[in-house]
Amino acid sequence: MLSPPSDRYRSDIDGLRAVAVLLVINFHAFPELLQGGFVGVDIFFVISGFLITSIIARELGAERFSLVAFYNRRIRRIFPALVVVLCTVLVLGWLWLLPGPYAALSRDVAASAAFSANIALLLQSGYFDIESAKKPLLHLWSLGIEEQFYLAWPLVLMLAARLRLGLLRVAAIVGLGSFALNVALVGSDPVATFYLPFTRAWELLAGAVLACDWSRLDHGAVASNVRAGVGALLIGAAVAILDVHRAFPGWWAPLPVAGAALIVSAPSAWANRVVLGSRPAVWIGLISYPLYLWHWPLLVLFAAVKFGALTDIQREAILFASALLAFATYWFIERPFRFGKPLPLKTASLATAMALVAIAGLVVVEDKGFASRLPPEIRAMADVPEQTAQWRIHQCLLDLGHETEFADACVERDRRPLLLVWGDSMASALMPGLRWAQPSRDFAIAQLTASSCVPIINADIAGAPNCRANNERVLALVRQIKPDIVLLHGTWEKYLDHAAETVAALKQQTGARVVVLGPVPFWKYGLPNQVLRYWMLHHELIPLRTNDVVAGREIDDRMRRAMVPRGAEFISARDVMCNADGCLTRLGDKASDISASDQAHLTEQASVFLVQSIIDRILAAPQRGSE
Repeated sequence: MLSPPSDRYRSDIDGLRAVAVLLVINFHAFPELLQGGFVGVDIFFVISGFLITSIIARELGAERFSLVAFYNRRIRRIFPALVVVLCTVLVLGWLWLLPGPYAALSRDVAASAAFSANIALLLQSGYFDIESAKKPLLHLWSLGIEEQFYLAWPLVLMLAARLRLGLLRVAAIVGLGSFALNVALVGSDPVATFYLPFTRAWELLAGAVLACDWSRLDHGAVASNVRAGVGALLIGAAVAILDVHRAFPGWWAPLPVAGAALIVSAPSAWANRVVLGSRPAVWIGLISYPLYLWHWPLLVLFAAVKFGALTDIQREAILFASALLAFATYWFIERPFRFGKPLPLKTASLATAMALVAIAGLVVVEDKGFASRLPPEIRAMADVPEQTAQWRIHQCLLDLGHETEFADACVERDRRPLLLVWGDSMASALMPGLRWAQPSRDFAIAQLTASSCVPIINADIAGAPNCRANNERVLALVRQIKPDIVLLHGTWEKYLDHAAETVAALKQQTGARVVVLGPVPFWKYGLPNQVLRYWMLHHELIPLRTNDVVAGREIDDRMRRAMVPRGAEFISARDVMCNADGCLTRLGDKASDISASDQAHLTEQASVFLVQSIIDRILAAPQRGSE
């Protein structure tokens, strides 16, 4: 067996931990500024693999390795801070989250307490998608991989030692197999490749190989400085080059992994001794684990309470608060359990506490988030479902990933005037109001809408790959059915030039009146969430009108300038839904009276209210101008 590294404390490794945690927390707080900062996790993996394998190899060589003692040390290292953070998250979720999100959070708490956070997250979503950004325990996927490594790797090394297999050879073979699996799967299943221990183990095993091959390294000053310099360049390149759109880990992860391994291999390098070994770096490294645990739940939960994007100052304040909590956690919670005499009572109490946390999470899941803690009217209004019964989904509101043809019933051909509704799901949300107006106004409706497909021609829409072809079909249908009025409505702030071109084409090719309905109020984090936020702060129902977290109205003026000169008649939905006191949150006190079921889709009541206010202008608006 090759000589593993000595057990002497290395301050530079704590300094490298500081680099890793600062990369991660700044990526989470300011992703637009540090797009490759997520590679800090890969640095942690290398460090863990190196240290754990060094300890096990050293004790196996001395024939004094104990699996029980090893797991005892891991429990005293990992559990204290993790128990505190999980308990805090459960309490804050109780105070701040709706039953559904609270149950989802509690499921993640239980999974984290059972060393399987990465598997639970794999079954839900990807690391870089929008929904994942709302999960307070998303970051614990990496801890799940480390914990699974700690469970399996000592057993592998014990077996290798008993069979007299070289530990270096075993680590290299298993690591190469894991890397090959990562490369093979990252293209076809990137989410699983990101989360599974089998496709990430090679990163920890890179550190393990370094530990097993330690005695063969040249530890002279020149060689150490070269290795540390190249390692720093590789990590810097990874941070600069990588972003969330790369297929990661794949072939990109060797950049930070090799960089971290090279730095760890060079304790005598100037950068290791002077920079990484400096007191500030070591101090951050010592609290890196609780800092990693605290920062992401605080960022997510404070954003949930604010129900709006955090400002830069707020994010900086949260990171500072995370550092204070991390220091307190390290000094008053970690150290008493981790250091000193390893009494069995310490381990037993930590294991019991973690089991109780898992049970608490499962209880919340079983009770569906303890809905009874919120007043019934708040719970109902804040949890109102999308009211899509009249949208005619998959018939006249197409999912372009599955359907490409509209049903015959989408066009009523038995009377005039014929009002054609063309747009995305926002336009479909007008259907309850239009159906309400039909009996008294006696007009026909043609609904040609498609989810996420803005009603414009000659343009590709991001996230809707078949939208352009669909809009060409709609324009052809418009020429065929010859509507009297075309009502355009959608989420098209980024496509006003193409919208103006579409208006001009409709006027030229059909002779129909073209009415453009401006955007309805956009609630940045969803109106149901805003109802909950207001109740949390004031313990009363949200006012009928508010300006809180509603996007601005400047889009109305831009739409008028773009479309009215092309022949459109513009109607402002905001002028109906909003006034000087704010935008309508609800039309009454019942859950069904809330005006939007999410960020912008109108409820049935709000659809009727809006259409009731504008139907006469839609059917008989002046030929030019706005209102």
